[in-house]
Amino acid sequence: MNKNDLIAEVATKTGQTKVAAGEAVEAVFDAITAALAGGDDVKIAGFGNFVVATRAASEGRNPRTGETIAIPEQKSPKFRAGKALKDSVNA
Repeated sequence: MNKNDLIAEVATKTGQTKVAAGEAVEAVFDAITAALAGGDDVKIAGFGNFVVATRAASEGRNPRTGETIAIPEQKSPKFRAGKALKDSVNA
């Protein structure tokens, strides 16, 4: 399922137009993105949690030259599925 399929499914289930459903889906994505960018976690009961994880700085190698390079610390969004979602997928 891609984003357009999701919008079509939301429109069908809610009786909204695809335009209205698209705006709703975009609003949800924007809210999740803004919360994660602000350092907050997003917890949706029965679905899962979106969290920000920090990867520690490390050293890597340039594959062409073999030179050691420093890889800076990075933040990365992660999703942890909730029990209800796991159970429905494994049913």
